[in-house]
Amino acid sequence: MNTRPLQYRRVLLKLSGEALMGRFDYGIDPEIIHRIAAEVIEVNKAGAQIGLVIGGGNIFRGAGLAAGGMDRVTGDHMGMLATIMNALAMQDALEKQGAYARVMSAVKINAVAEDYIRRRAVRHLEKGRIAIFAAGTGNPFFTTDSAAALRAVEINADLMLKATKVDGVYDSDPKKNPNALRYEHLTYDDVIARNLQVMDTAAIALCRDYGMPMRIYDMTREGDLMRILQGDPIGTLVDRG
Repeated sequence: MNTRPLQYRRVLLKLSGEALMGRFDYGIDPEIIHRIAAEVIEVNKAGAQIGLVIGGGNIFRGAGLAAGGMDRVTGDHMGMLATIMNALAMQDALEKQGAYARVMSAVKINAVAEDYIRRRAVRHLEKGRIAIFAAGTGNPFFTTDSAAALRAVEINADLMLKATKVDGVYDSDPKKNPNALRYEHLTYDDVIARNLQVMDTAAIALCRDYGMPMRIYDMTREGDLMRILQGDPIGTLVDRG
């Protein structure tokens, strides 16, 4: 049993909606969401306070329909509802495995989720509950990447994690270029200047302005979440340098 101490006590984990699709082309793969939930519970039981932000791209992408002619604000509000659906699914997966989880929404939907209130969110974390932050920032034109950066800063996280299907940040697409170079460490300005598409520029700038370190890692490798919190240099670290 791995009993090394944790190097990070409070973290914000950003999951894309697409990460939940697994073997499917749409929606949520039960195997994937239960595996992710099990890893989150493992670090929670080890003493980590953990908040989650989940995108909604597996159900609906507001920007995509806006490009097709739909009003952008309407599309983004529909995208926020998709993130609430994913958050409720994650809450269910966590609770079925014995964890205590709370969904907190940036838009009012009180029949299914609490309103996001920063002090209450921090209190949930302090009590050992897993907080799932839904509906992005509650505003159109902002991505769930920006919401993750904002929530990480608001809860005073020690680290923000972005879970992807690639083992870090590369200088080009490793699926198309077998010689693509993986970065072990980047500064925020490196990411912006090189247009590396780690997260959107607003999210990177917010992390830079408040010194929020982030690590990008491959969520498909079981156990990496725990190893990162124990201090292993997995994936790509982005900080002030």
